[in-house]
Amino acid sequence: MKYLVLLIVLVVAIGIWRSRRAPDASRDKSTPTPLALPQDMLACAHCGIHIPQAEALMLGNYAYCSAEHRRLGPA
Repeated sequence: MKYLVLLIVLVVAIGIWRSRRAPDASRDKSTPTPLALPQDMLACAHCGIHIPQAEALMLGNYAYCSAEHRRLGPA
């Protein structure tokens, strides 16, 4: 009988310990990562593929997807 009481006390203690610990762990996981801001998309003047403005290679008013296309110029 005393083992049954000890087991119940142990289960209740573990339950209380886990319930107090759960909000701290879920608070860290629930913090959303900031989303990246949208970027303008530019068409390559040579092949027409669309690339983000941050990755485009500019030559004058023309945007290119690679150095090779920039070298070849507009199509």
